[in-house]
Amino acid sequence: MREPHADGTDPAVRALDREMELVRNAIDLVASGGAPRVTLGGLSFGEELIEPARRMALEAGVRIVPLWTADDVGAALAVERITDD
Repeated sequence: MREPHADGTDPAVRALDREMELVRNAIDLVASGGAPRVTLGGLSFGEELIEPARRMALEAGVRIVPLWTADDVGAALAVERITDD
C-alpha cells in the first residue's frame, strides 16, 4: 500500500495532478499560437487524461489526439490546432 506524503496526498494523485498541469500548459501553448503541435509522451495516466483534456482543448479551440503505444499499455497525447484543411 502506498503511504501518503507528509502533506497527506497520495503519490499517484500528485503524479496525476502534475500530468494534468502538463496537458494544460501544452493546450495553452498551442492555443496561443506558440506551437502548431505539442506531444506529451511518457505519461503514466495518459488514458485517464484523454476525456478531461479533450474538454479543456475544445474550450481553448484546439484538439487532443491520443497516441496509443504499440503494446496498448498507455497513451501519449498530442495537442494540435484545429484546421479546416
